[in-house]
Amino acid sequence: MTDVQTTLHDAFRAAIAAAFGPEFADADPLIRLSANPEFGDYQANAAMGLAKRLHRPPREVAQAIVSGLELSDIAEKPGIAGPGFINIRLSASFLNRAARELASDPRLGIPAAESPETVVVDYSCPNVAKEMHVGHLRTTIIGDAIARILAFLGHRVIRQNHLGDWGTQFGMLIEHIADLGWKDGSAYSIGDLNELYRASKVKFDADPAFADRARRRVVALQSGDGPTVSLWKLLIGESKKHFDVVYAVLGVLLDDGDYRGESFYNPMLAPTVEELLNSGIAVISEGAACVFPPGFTGPEGGPTPLIVRKSDGGFGYDATDLAALRYRIRELHATRLIYVTDARQSRHFAMVFKGAEMAGWLAGGARAEHVPFGTVLGGDGKPFKTRSGDTVKLSDLLSEAEKRAFDIVSGKSPDTPEAERRALARAVGIGAVKYADLSNDRIKDYVFDWDRMLSFDGNTAPYLQNAYVRIRSIFRKAEAQGVKPSEADCRTTEERNLALALLQFGGIVESVARTLEPHRLCGYLYDLASQFHSFYEKCPVLAAEDAAVRGSRLALCGQVAAVIAKGLELLGISVVEKM
Repeated sequence: MTDVQTTLHDAFRAAIAAAFGPEFADADPLIRLSANPEFGDYQANAAMGLAKRLHRPPREVAQAIVSGLELSDIAEKPGIAGPGFINIRLSASFLNRAARELASDPRLGIPAAESPETVVVDYSCPNVAKEMHVGHLRTTIIGDAIARILAFLGHRVIRQNHLGDWGTQFGMLIEHIADLGWKDGSAYSIGDLNELYRASKVKFDADPAFADRARRRVVALQSGDGPTVSLWKLLIGESKKHFDVVYAVLGVLLDDGDYRGESFYNPMLAPTVEELLNSGIAVISEGAACVFPPGFTGPEGGPTPLIVRKSDGGFGYDATDLAALRYRIRELHATRLIYVTDARQSRHFAMVFKGAEMAGWLAGGARAEHVPFGTVLGGDGKPFKTRSGDTVKLSDLLSEAEKRAFDIVSGKSPDTPEAERRALARAVGIGAVKYADLSNDRIKDYVFDWDRMLSFDGNTAPYLQNAYVRIRSIFRKAEAQGVKPSEADCRTTEERNLALALLQFGGIVESVARTLEPHRLCGYLYDLASQFHSFYEKCPVLAAEDAAVRGSRLALCGQVAAVIAKGLELLGISVVEKM
């Protein structure tokens, strides 16, 4: 099924080239949804820009474009308004035909990518031996939504959970455990490990002798010392159990095969640095091997380096991230690399990507993109914390979401069996948390507000889930009455607006895949649900007198339900049949 906006775009380009010559075939028709439906469904704003290039009045340019347009299959005769805006109203016959095509299309009007890519999406990335906290919420949710959308479009998506499982922190932790009596790692829960890490950090900062032993323990780990490595592996195993529980509650698609710890790249660090040195991309500066990406300077104006090998021969994050990028390009054969981390790491990744370009790893169409996001804030406008000032554990936050949702569901449906209410609470509570995050422009901070995100009014997951539930209820009543959906025939303004909104789904999903901004899809789904409620209030479905109208309107309802369900699925949010 062809996207309407693409069809209009192609027709306008052809008309512009026919009117003004092939040298203008690259002009952007600037087609947008109309801000005021009274003037049409779409608006083309190309005439003003072309008028400057042609030195002709904008309305005259607009008239020349309209004269050459061939839109008889999809639209009424375009009109010209103001200084040269071209207004397009889709024809009723086209809308009906498109709605019928949508009803029979299992992909709901979303074509698969013409040129599928191999895309690596790097997200979540918790640290071993630490409980996941609210800081991992956004990377996990946003990354998962992006991975789902790209996979649905036909791209080969490789999820990479870049675990923090290497370095000084493990020297501190293992040495501290050794001081306590060296228990088997399986004797510790993730909560134990959290406290042990905190205690080891205090000791490391306060006791130089312990700090020295911890550094030697890092060397023992890197050298493959048996007892050290065994305990390290047990710590990783216990941590993964915790991560897997959180991922299961969140409903994200990460699994054991997606874990790729920093330790995985350890054997690649020296070869990566040697390649950079041999090619002249890295140079020795004050004993360290450094890459100096152009355009990055420090506070005093000097160049800022990526330190790919420290003066003591050790390696840090710069080396690991470059080695990981190199591996993903050369071994995984990715052409698009997506890194979902908070905005504070923007400069780091910009330098890493520039260094990779200098090394020739990002070439031939391969590209890397950082997907930055803002901070989750509390009601006081500061980073979200517990009342005691501690970081909010992600497992506690999700449990609270389910508890609050259970209270709401129980209040609405007290007679529903408890097991069903528990399942509803998970769908509603976890969906509410995820949608509240995804519906915000990811680069901005947002305030975590339980009342707002769990509300059944406004741009929330419960509002969308409730719209789906209402439609499923209509279908159950229709089945009892023997009413079946038929071909859509949009006669009223509300039916027409609903059909028009349904046709925008494919373009919205493709725009999210391009911009990596899931809030665009959230905004679309909210608008669609709002259009549905307006339609439902003014256009009786099962109470319509005409049987053909009942079937047509039921078909439109079914398409709305299908699009809401698919849209929420692409965001990683469940729908429910009853509320």
